[in-house]
Amino acid sequence: MTEIPEHLLKRAQEAKAKAAAKKGGGAPSDEAAAPTQASETTPGDGPDGAAAGGGGVATQERAPATATTTAARAAAPPVAAGPDGHTQRLLTVVKSGSIQDVRAQPTDKVHTWPHLLVVEFVAALAVTAFTLVFSAFVNAPLLTLANFNLTPNPSKAPWYFLGLQELLTMFHPMVAGVTIPGIGIFALILAPYIDRNPSNKPEDRKFAISLMTVHLMFWAVLVIIGSFFRGPGFNFVFPWNEGLFFEL
Repeated sequence: MTEIPEHLLKRAQEAKAKAAAKKGGGAPSDEAAAPTQASETTPGDGPDGAAAGGGGVATQERAPATATTTAARAAAPPVAAGPDGHTQRLLTVVKSGSIQDVRAQPTDKVHTWPHLLVVEFVAALAVTAFTLVFSAFVNAPLLTLANFNLTPNPSKAPWYFLGLQELLTMFHPMVAGVTIPGIGIFALILAPYIDRNPSNKPEDRKFAISLMTVHLMFWAVLVIIGSFFRGPGFNFVFPWNEGLFFEL
């Protein structure tokens, strides 16, 4: 059990003495001193001592209760009571978004600089070094001077124009040189606007990839035919029978 402080006992004794003085009409100072003496007197010192001792005991028994109650009231915080005597507590309202563990979705995108440009620069240096070494060890002789009085047969355009030259053998020059190439270029320009899929993954861009693949295959087939299957007079030949009429 917690020991009651001495100053609380003295206050309780003084309050008891004042109340007794007002009730009995005696002097407060004498009554205030009596409890102190009675508390020091044992109950077996005679009738007066017994009476004083009894009063002292009663004072000591009541003082701790009064002091304990006063101390408890002073220490107890104010409690707000709600309906039916229930204690109410106000909690802080926290938005759910601030305590959620939000993780960014992984993406397969990288910055152009330095990731892409560094790789392209290294690739360009590698190709330049390979071309320099190749030209130093491999001889690439030029043909004889062109004779405008002697046209070679067949006369073929460079390989990157052979597809267009092949079209000229099949269609009118306006159709082969303007219409068909223009339609192909215009279709490639419209491809991003027709396929509005925001994803950049190949499996999600099937339309655009299919269109580009068909275009490349169509032009590659024309270049192969013009390179290996056209002979003198730009006639159709089989290279395993007539030989190759193609020079790099």
